Amino acid sequence: MDLKLFGEVFVTLLVIVDPPGMMPIFLALTGPLPARDRNRAAWQAVALALGVIVIFAVAGQTILAYLHVDLPALQAAGGLLLILVALELLTGKADDPSQQVTSNIALVPLGTPLLAGPGAIVATMLFVQRAGGLGDYTAIAAAIVAVMVTVWIVLRFSGGIVKILRPGGIEVLTRIAGLLLAAIAVQLIADAIAAFVTQYLTMR
Repeated sequence: MDLKLFGEVFVTLLVIVDPPGMMPIFLALTGPLPARDRNRAAWQAVALALGVIVIFAVAGQTILAYLHVDLPALQAAGGLLLILVALELLTGKADDPSQQVTSNIALVPLGTPLLAGPGAIVATMLFVQRAGGLGDYTAIAAAIVAVMVTVWIVLRFSGGIVKILRPGGIEVLTRIAGLLLAAIAVQLIADAIAAFVTQYLTMR
């Protein structure tokens, strides 16, 4: 296994996924839930993210080519989805635990597009394209698993912060997380538009 490639993939994906930055959003979405449901949401989100990244690593180019979808379109779609979630956080519609289903929260938006977002998917596809043998593929696979385990550990033990913040703190954190999520969504859409414009100018 190529340890240098392992380190490169691990650091790149860890920076993109950003577990510390993911924590306030995770707590905002799952804070009102019981600890058991919150822990279940953590591993479900990580499991889904791992599955999505592996699928795109193995067959990403084929899937996008078959659907005639460019990467910027995938990025814009992720941004639009995050805007909907951000609006719920900002308006308080995500505060009522009786209206939330843990599996839904874990799948969307936690699993995708937050953890397995366009950035992580594109980075993984690029690393796979560069791979030149079994050792490289092993390094990439090991790095992806290591990143997901790290994310799970951060999310799994974030419950202690909920006890410190109490309901009032969680409400404030929810509004801040909604604002940050909206900013991430706008940036994703802006990057997608810039990529489309560049692509159009290149074709002319």
